[in-house]
Amino acid sequence: MGKSTVLLSNLPAVFGEDLLTEGIRGKLQELIEVMLHSELDLAIRAAKYGRSQERTGYRNGTKPRTIHTSMGSIPLEVPRGRLAKSFGRSAEWQSRLLPAYERRTKQLDATLVSLYFSGVNQRRVQRALRPLLGAAPLGKNVVSDLVQNLQEHLESWKTRSLEGGTYVYLYLDATNLKIRLLGKVRKIPVFVALGVRHDGRKEVLAMEGLYKENENAWKELLDGLVRRKINRPLLAIIDGNAGLRSALDLVWPGIKVQRCTVHKLRNLQTYCPKAVYPEVKDGFNEIIQAEGLEAAKAAYQRFLGKWSKELPKVARSLEEAGEELLTFYAFPREQWKCLRTTNPIERLNGEFKRRVKTQCSLPSEDSAMLILFGLILSEQIRFRKIDGWQQIIEVLRHVPKELLKEAS
Repeated sequence: MGKSTVLLSNLPAVFGEDLLTEGIRGKLQELIEVMLHSELDLAIRAAKYGRSQERTGYRNGTKPRTIHTSMGSIPLEVPRGRLAKSFGRSAEWQSRLLPAYERRTKQLDATLVSLYFSGVNQRRVQRALRPLLGAAPLGKNVVSDLVQNLQEHLESWKTRSLEGGTYVYLYLDATNLKIRLLGKVRKIPVFVALGVRHDGRKEVLAMEGLYKENENAWKELLDGLVRRKINRPLLAIIDGNAGLRSALDLVWPGIKVQRCTVHKLRNLQTYCPKAVYPEVKDGFNEIIQAEGLEAAKAAYQRFLGKWSKELPKVARSLEEAGEELLTFYAFPREQWKCLRTTNPIERLNGEFKRRVKTQCSLPSEDSAMLILFGLILSEQIRFRKIDGWQQIIEVLRHVPKELLKEAS
């Protein structure tokens, strides 16, 4: 037994006897047993020791059973009964409150899975809950089995209809995760689409593990959104991936695109001497933090005029993005900060990486997707509304309904 395990087992002694919790557990035991007896009364249509012409069965003693809850382990005496069936046969009564073979409450299962998705590995989950559950048997595969049970929910989530929701803005990005594939650890990009609804709420719309970030892969993700009846977004916010840009034009020709200004500044830094970078950064900020589009265009030209000769690669990098760096100026001022970068989806990808960084690699693509889905499902990742969300309604008033309904 390891030192940490010994110390953990001593924690109850450190904090002293918990009379309140023990009292609650005792009352909880009484309550559960009363509920089970009442359930059996209804099933056989007769109270204990009662006589009834409507009786459909009889009691058959009790059996000991332990149920593990978020309040600890509760020993029970579960009533047994037999129900009359046709042809003179009878069948064992099965409780709906406490199904056969169920040893943990759904709330405890949810707690186990939530701990796992928050970054605690299975062994530590078992150790962390030992003061609560005592000698409760949490097998080594309990958490992994519970996680695998989410697979069906994941498939339903991936194919759910998006019809009826109005998604105004769409953030798109990919992040690389280390996954064991064909006997080797490989970096596999996970493609993510994050939508902003008409009420300002952000929602993860799609999440797919594909093998290469190119036009075909991005088109596959976008086509999936179209098949699920998403409306045509008003704006797509992306990094500088050329394949993604091409795929957007194939799926939604002419869609407005905003290039992430943070990614572009990093690109400029690549071609810039360290001593000059602060000046380049100030010039770039004049473009993206201007009072309006005309002022931004003037700052854009000043930047090119200053650096085209001295740092031609910096100037060409800025020109590569073109006016798609300035698309956000066409939207309400209150939303500019949120629309000019892919920061919301970068934060999401950062949470993904934080969760899996303790593992050298993930055993399969399916396990990776389950963990990422679990982070969303268990609300380990939460999003706040976009800045200036109150102005979205005003934005939509100037958009033809036919354009919003257009899927491709």
